[in-house]
Amino acid sequence: MPAPQRERHPRPAGPVPALGQAEATLVEHYPRLVRLAYLILPPRLGRHRRVLAAHGVVQNALPARPGPIKKGRVPAPRGDGAPALGWIVRRVVGAALSYEHGAARWRRAVRPALPTVWGLRLSPRIGGADELALEQQLATVPAEVRAAFVLQHLEGYAPDAAAELLEAAGIPEPEAALSAAERLGPQDGTQAGLLLDSVEFDPCTVQARPTDLLRRRHWRRWGLTAALLVAVMLTVGQSAKDPASRDLTDRAAVAVAMVDPASLVRAPAAAWQSSSRIDFTVWPARGSLTGDRALLGRALRAWARPGPAVRVSAAPRTGTGPTSAAPQLLYAGRVDDADVVLLYDGERVVRYAETAGQSAELAFSRADNADVTTAAAVVLTRTESRIRFLFAPWVAETTTRDLLAPDSPARPLPVADDGVSDAVPRPGLTGPCSNWPALQLRSSERIAEKHAFLLTDLGGLSPVHLTYTPPPGSGAPARQPREATSAAALVSWSHTACTLRSTAGDGVRAVNNWVFAEQQLPEGAGQAEWLCSRADTWNGPGRATVRFQPPATTPREPGTLVADARDTSYCSRFNQHILAAAHWSAPSGTQYLLAAGSRAVTRIAVTGQVRADGSGTTLAVKAAAGQSAQLSGVLSTGRTLGAVH
Repeated sequence: MPAPQRERHPRPAGPVPALGQAEATLVEHYPRLVRLAYLILPPRLGRHRRVLAAHGVVQNALPARPGPIKKGRVPAPRGDGAPALGWIVRRVVGAALSYEHGAARWRRAVRPALPTVWGLRLSPRIGGADELALEQQLATVPAEVRAAFVLQHLEGYAPDAAAELLEAAGIPEPEAALSAAERLGPQDGTQAGLLLDSVEFDPCTVQARPTDLLRRRHWRRWGLTAALLVAVMLTVGQSAKDPASRDLTDRAAVAVAMVDPASLVRAPAAAWQSSSRIDFTVWPARGSLTGDRALLGRALRAWARPGPAVRVSAAPRTGTGPTSAAPQLLYAGRVDDADVVLLYDGERVVRYAETAGQSAELAFSRADNADVTTAAAVVLTRTESRIRFLFAPWVAETTTRDLLAPDSPARPLPVADDGVSDAVPRPGLTGPCSNWPALQLRSSERIAEKHAFLLTDLGGLSPVHLTYTPPPGSGAPARQPREATSAAALVSWSHTACTLRSTAGDGVRAVNNWVFAEQQLPEGAGQAEWLCSRADTWNGPGRATVRFQPPATTPREPGTLVADARDTSYCSRFNQHILAAAHWSAPSGTQYLLAAGSRAVTRIAVTGQVRADGSGTTLAVKAAAGQSAQLSGVLSTGRTLGAVH
């Protein structure tokens, strides 16, 4: 449904601030303005480029001679009385929006004016799980929706004032952007503001990482090689004024630098023991072939320019282009019959493999914002039935277990000194689902005491993290996802493990089983569970499946599928309310319509051919198969909730 149109009343433009007043206001509010630009800029730029672009947008917000602003009043945020701030905010918002919607002509005009950083990669500090979830959600919406969300929750604009500013910044339908922004983030506006104000989104407090530690001593040799390449291009008649020629020259120079094995970054062996960031950046280079320059050079050349003899594959929405900086070496060694090289460029894990008599393979997988669990293992080799992993240096204990046998103990998994595991069975993605192998790992006490977690292979380079959210307790705070190693979690996963087949190859990062309700069945038939399984991908969108799980089913029985929603926020931190219904046959043969809602549901009503109304989170009413029924619920806030389908 289109957003309702607001009645517009044109008002005279506010006073144009003097240049000195505008400059003083920009300097005073510089960190605040840069954060605003950073949040609106496209996340696809990556953290480093967004940081630089955000500073460039604000630093170029003032023209040499401020001209008249667009028609309409430009309100100031948070009730600030300074008209100059509202005028600057409008220019910052407009420039940040143009970075996504403007043509390449605008980007070429701005890029030379951006700050320049050589030899370093900048990124804001990593926040918590809430900040990461919000960042992933913001990445799935257009820039104008991000702007509407940020203006209201970070800058404190009222909806009408935010609409006026968005319209002044060039958004033709600001009401639609505001309406879409209402579905983002926590429902608590104060909590949303706190998340936006965290270090995760602060481009003025950044971490600096080197991009070329070992490459700098080769500048002379690289410079000579790049000069020779340029000379060759000039001799074949390429004009120095031809943009295509300049672009080709730049890419050639980057490629020359990238394919030198000496440029590879190598983390110290004990870096993970003293780092507050536990991810691929602290993996040391391991394997028997880390000194094989010929192998490393072939891997880098295949990445820079894969020829027809290289088979390239990538997870969904994962680029396969070369990196702009020297990658980090994670592993180089011989595994089974293949020479394998693992590389990391800050956003992707790349696996290069050579096997005698076969084409070389190059595989790409997203790894941005990986953590202690999602960066704990990488697939080295995979056959139709077996798989070998390389484990992170902080993994202290490795075991395997069958998710379909929750009562069976985990079995030790031998691992070599260089972190390579023995071959283990991989889950069968076709045919009968008779078992489901999973890894149960434990982190070193140096970083987390008694921290065990589950991973399973779904076809990507990084195994998928499995978690569990228990049913709501009486009077207890809302439950949060936790590691799926408890007895209840293993029983829950025994019912749903085989359903993971449907997400194989989707670039899944983690899957959480949430028991959002328990229900006593009619006629004393026992207690059933209502389960929502949410699969989150590395690129943001998620999939939620809702199932009704009756009692006394075998471990392989997944229960009754109620709903399957794709590209949704259902069952995530940003959409914690759910209502579902299913038909069920009692042992006596009587048919029932069962309904259940999450903890905040206070009343459930059924209308249509079946009619019922009751308080609480569950409802059961006799209903013959085929009778129409419409379900609705009421939350503790008074809001009406529809059923998921």
